[in-house]
Amino acid sequence: MAERVNGIMKEKFDLDDALPGFAQAAALVARAVRAYNELCLHGSCDFLTSSQAHAQVGPLMRRWKNYYQPAAIPAPS
Repeated sequence: MAERVNGIMKEKFDLDDALPGFAQAAALVARAVRAYNELCLHGSCDFLTSSQAHAQVGPLMRRWKNYYQPAAIPAPS
């Protein structure tokens, strides 16, 4: 999951360039996270922002597919 978040931050918010210091990097990451949570619409969250989806009461409509197939357990004979 960390790799996915890292990729999103680099790709969508241009955080892949070298920054002059830790304080500036921390400020830019905080700004990017705020934008991601409050501005970006997410298909898996019923096209709501993360903040809007979190504020909803009750379950969201499922908008993704689960490709995981558990291994079949043979019935005892």
